[in-house]
This record gives sequence, structure tokens and C-alpha cells, in this order.
Amino acid sequence: MVSPVVAMGELAAWEPGDEAQRALREALLAYLHARPDALDRSCAAGHLTASALVMDATGEHTLLTLHPRVGRWIQLGGHCEPDDASLRAAALREATEESGMDGLEIAEHPLHVDVHPVTCSGGVPTRHLDVRFLVRAPAGAQPVISDESDDLAWWPVDALPDDSDTVATMVAVARRG
Repeated sequence: MVSPVVAMGELAAWEPGDEAQRALREALLAYLHARPDALDRSCAAGHLTASALVMDATGEHTLLTLHPRVGRWIQLGGHCEPDDASLRAAALREATEESGMDGLEIAEHPLHVDVHPVTCSGGVPTRHLDVRFLVRAPAGAQPVISDESDDLAWWPVDALPDDSDTVATMVAVARRG
């Protein structure tokens, strides 16, 4: 399982592009410092998750999942698992599992962070403190729907679905580079 020290290192090494993201990064760092269980899904107060904005090789499309529990088109991602050495590794594992695509390449540092309310599989309302990474798919990669999605589709970055949460914000950050 990702250790809090590793997660803090990943977040501390990232330089967010705006003041709101810097403030949220500092809040996540403080949360990790205060809660040794901050990466465990059993942490009812909230726990860190890792997700991936998967873009095609051209940067013109992003892969979104129609999440069965959320009911909206969102980026791929989820909880940290025991074998994940880092948040980055967790995001890449989730992207690979949920997309069914090999050869994905993940950025070194986070792209974006977000905190949102959610009800996890245990039925208890909590918060996801989501650390998001940019992932690039190889040219011609075709996704395969997993049992974690109701649907999976490439969306043009300039024609995202209305209910896609903060995907447009992440795409804008990714395109600024």
C-alpha cells in the first residue's frame, strides 16, 4: 500500500499551476500528515484516491468511463490497493485495468487534485481526495470495457459530455502543458 510518506513526497514534488490547486495540495499534505490511514478506503473521514486523465496519442480525445455508481462520464481511477507503491502507480494500474489498454504512459507528477463527496462500496458517505495524473495512450489504442464501467468511450476534448465533472478543467491543464 502507498505509504503516507511516499504520497506526501509525490504531492510535495508537484508544482500546481494556480493558487487554488496549491492550496488544495497543501490541504492534502496536512491531511496525510495528520491521518496515518488517509490512504485506506476504510478511513471514513475521507481517503486519497488516484485517477488518470487518459488522452490519445494526438491529445485530441480523452477516454472516459460511464461510472455505474456515479452515473456520469468521468476519468478512470479509484482506490489505492496493497500492491501500489505510489499514487502514480495506483493511477496507472487503474487506467490499465479500466481501459484494457497496454502501453499507457503516465506523467511523472500529478496534473490536478480534487476533493469530492462520495459513497463508497461500504455504503458510508465519505470524501475522495483525488490525485489525478495525465496518461497517454499509444497511437491506435482501443479500450475494452471492464466490469467497472457501464460504458467506455473516447471523447473529443472540445466536445465533452455535460455531466463529465471536472474533466474539462483537467483537459485545459493538460493542454497548457
